[in-house]
Amino acid sequence: MKVLGMGNALVDALVQIKDDNLLPSLDLLRGAMTLINEEHFLKISKMLSKMDKHIVSGGSASNTVSGLASLGIETGFIGRVGKDEYGKLYKDELVAHGVRPHLTEVNETSGVASTFISEDGERTFGTYLGAAALLAPEDLSAEIFKGYDFFYIEGYLVQSHALIERAVKMAKEAGLKVAIDMASFNIVEQNLDFLLKIIPQYVDIVFSNEEEAFALTKLPAEEAVSKLHEMVDLAIVKTGADGSWVQQGDYKIKVGANKVNCKDATGAGDLYAAGFIYGLAKNKDLETCAKLGTLLAGEVIQVIGPKIPSNRWSYIKEEISKM
Repeated sequence: MKVLGMGNALVDALVQIKDDNLLPSLDLLRGAMTLINEEHFLKISKMLSKMDKHIVSGGSASNTVSGLASLGIETGFIGRVGKDEYGKLYKDELVAHGVRPHLTEVNETSGVASTFISEDGERTFGTYLGAAALLAPEDLSAEIFKGYDFFYIEGYLVQSHALIERAVKMAKEAGLKVAIDMASFNIVEQNLDFLLKIIPQYVDIVFSNEEEAFALTKLPAEEAVSKLHEMVDLAIVKTGADGSWVQQGDYKIKVGANKVNCKDATGAGDLYAAGFIYGLAKNKDLETCAKLGTLLAGEVIQVIGPKIPSNRWSYIKEEISKM
């Protein structure tokens, strides 16, 4: 199975903070992804310039397809970057991870997600989309979708209704299965009507965490996964340290999380999706798919940043071989 991802092509600037009171002073809501304008971005950048930070290519869908590529799955990524240093870094890292870039390059500043990591591992994002926000329906062509079997969309793009609608229609016309990750509870709340229209019509698989699932269904996790399943073939609701719920047809299962030391939850959902989709690609049963997602999520939260270090993949592949 070949997987095509589409998302915001963002560079992550990650910092660890000891005091969450910093977040309101930057007009950021703890645990949420807040879209910011250039003035807000410059304010945050001024603060970041005084702190130790880690710069790495990110973006939810990009993290997922990079994880899949590290497991040997052929992947591609649709996004938009600026013709600047960050844009070059982004493209180079996609290629280094084995992902085929389908990138539109424009004369704008590349997108940057300023990521504040609290002591308990919670992430708060101030996201300046820059060039990433310019990804438009016109950037998509039928040619891009050829040769792929699976289309994975990050929910952060949902605010661009025309883009999402064109993308899912083209994916379906090309015979791809469509999956979407809900991405952030506040994005779900802001685009609720659109999601409730688009998901039953075009989406086969939904990934969400319990906050996002509640925003969509107004139900707790176990009930929410069943409600989501009424809209799609396969529904997944992640419940953090408590594991995840999965339902397809009448089959519903809960799989526990692995007990690990969480340094930074950035990328946890993205790598969970990578592990789960890998399981689907290898025709594994749903319980094993969830365990594969749990394995990868548990690995990425033990490090700072949204990518699993290259020296851990041999261990991961060994663990997968036992499943």
